[in-house]
Amino acid sequence: MKNHICRAAPLLALVTCLAALPVRAEEADATIIVTAPTATDAAEARAARTPGGSDIVAHEDYADKSVVSLRDALAFSPGVYLQPRFGQEVRISIRGSGLSRGYHMRGLTLLQDGIPINLADDNGDFQELEPIFFDHLEVYRGANALRFGSGTLGGAINGVTPTGRSAGGVYLRADAGSFDSWRGLVAAGVAGAQVDAWGAISADTSDGDRDHAKRRSVRFHGNVGLKFSDTVATRFYASLNRIRQELPGALTRDEALTTPRRANAGAVALDQARDIDSLRLQNRTSFDFGAVKLDVGAFVNAKALHHPIYQLIDQKSVDRGAFFRFDYAGGPVEATLGGELRVGDVNSRRFLNLAGKRGAKTFDAKQDARTATLYGELRLRPVDTLTLIAGGIYGDGMRRQHEAFNNGPVDRGGRADFDAFSPKLGLLYEPAPGMQFYANYSRSVEFPGFIELAQVSAFVPFDPQRAWTAEIGTRGRSGIASWDLSLYRADIKGELLQYMVGADIPASTFNAGRTRHEGIEAAVELAPADWLRLRQVYTYSNFRFRDDAQYGDNRLPVVPRHVYRAELRLGSDALHIAPNFEWVPRGPFADYGNGVRTPGYTLIGFTGGARLAEGVDAFVDVRNITGKKAIGDISAAIAVTDTSAIYYPVERRAVSAGLRARF
Repeated sequence: MKNHICRAAPLLALVTCLAALPVRAEEADATIIVTAPTATDAAEARAARTPGGSDIVAHEDYADKSVVSLRDALAFSPGVYLQPRFGQEVRISIRGSGLSRGYHMRGLTLLQDGIPINLADDNGDFQELEPIFFDHLEVYRGANALRFGSGTLGGAINGVTPTGRSAGGVYLRADAGSFDSWRGLVAAGVAGAQVDAWGAISADTSDGDRDHAKRRSVRFHGNVGLKFSDTVATRFYASLNRIRQELPGALTRDEALTTPRRANAGAVALDQARDIDSLRLQNRTSFDFGAVKLDVGAFVNAKALHHPIYQLIDQKSVDRGAFFRFDYAGGPVEATLGGELRVGDVNSRRFLNLAGKRGAKTFDAKQDARTATLYGELRLRPVDTLTLIAGGIYGDGMRRQHEAFNNGPVDRGGRADFDAFSPKLGLLYEPAPGMQFYANYSRSVEFPGFIELAQVSAFVPFDPQRAWTAEIGTRGRSGIASWDLSLYRADIKGELLQYMVGADIPASTFNAGRTRHEGIEAAVELAPADWLRLRQVYTYSNFRFRDDAQYGDNRLPVVPRHVYRAELRLGSDALHIAPNFEWVPRGPFADYGNGVRTPGYTLIGFTGGARLAEGVDAFVDVRNITGKKAIGDISAAIAVTDTSAIYYPVERRAVSAGLRARF
């Protein structure tokens, strides 16, 4: 019965959309989670002062979608490569960061309201970053993420929740769709002269578009702000997540292309899953003295991970830290100085996986990590149209593992210490209002985390991954067109690469010799009329070994060379429809030997919406209309055979619809 309801819901939404035709476009205003643009405007102004790839994604850019994962929010953020695996699990990569990581993520700093989602060793679970809550997302690619204390190849993504001042009143959202998917959100904000507060609760459940892919979650995010004077203000943040996700695992090539609904037999037999309970608390206190601003704060993140895979992983971690950021802006000179300290403890245990239940203990260790950064940037404007930028970030890291129990033949205890300085030089030229050209040259250094260091067999020492990246680009707006274009080349030494050595065994890791990542990140938007908008993003990725002893100049696997997405929005907030299109003309290689390549694909969908009444909107989201069967993501392999289970199919055809209301 539920399936019939889910299939009927989108049709009802389309009927209501058509019924709303008499609504005048000039009277419509999209009902979204935020009501005041101040925070987004300030974020866009900061991004515009960055001499490199950066953009701001506002909530209204993805409000009509059934928001399952970061892919739904960042599909039109240039240079962000996001491919769904299942449920909220996606591959996320910028400029080839964490290129061959077949699980979790690496090479990016993820934050919410400035709180690091990453653990102290820089590994993390991006499922905790839930776009349905956000006012906007800030995307800073590569070394342009220095303002977040990030020194990674990929950069940083920061999700910003509303406040009581930017989102007053009550906001409700509910949607339902294919695979018995249901989602609801309740948010409320209040503001007084000196105090404001905002909070939101979301819940979702779905059977998933594959077998053994059920998920459910309950989340809360909120903040309270206190304004003591025109100079001093403070804000307290709290986030609570309870996430349950079954893992269907990867398939063989034939299975992914012919029977994408099925789950990996081993994943089902072991009842593989990733269950997360997390609590994050933060305070940020701001001092505004006009030309001088200072932010200071502290945070604590507590997390429990129950993760039956090849074994049953049971981890409990507590990360805490503090940060400061000093900004000065006086005439032609601006300066930033900041720092962050993150310290974390993980009680890591492993058990034999007996169909998702604990068997005999195989491993018990305490893992301690520290990551500290100190960064600064000087911006000088010798003339109004030119800004010169110089800066750098110093990073210090420690990873230590002490075992209380080891059921294997090899001692897996150990300690690794790292430190590095990464400079950055850049310039920003603005020949006319609304037009910018930029260039920068920077270094990035990524310290390995416990996934790399504490492998199944031993605590293995690794070198940090180091890269020098050159970037040029332009962004701006002229007439009906706006654009964002970056070209980059990163020469990497010691890239941390993983490859699959068995269907149920985590990937091994090694430092490659020399590799090169180069590419194009492009976004073009055309808006010839109020009722017509065409959004396009194109990513070109050329990632290779360089004179490798084993692989020569082979291409690195996983990421395709060309990815193009487009969306044409027709209509107004009163009634609109937006067909969308994703094209991968030729799939990537699946192996380092470049012996097997996946086929390309084209996915077609659309979103739509209508104003039903003052403050009430309906929306519909249809994906993969043609039911295309294709491979969307890969776990890289040394050698591939017909039985290699390393492929993840694209999302199957799905339809969802819902309502938004603000009071």
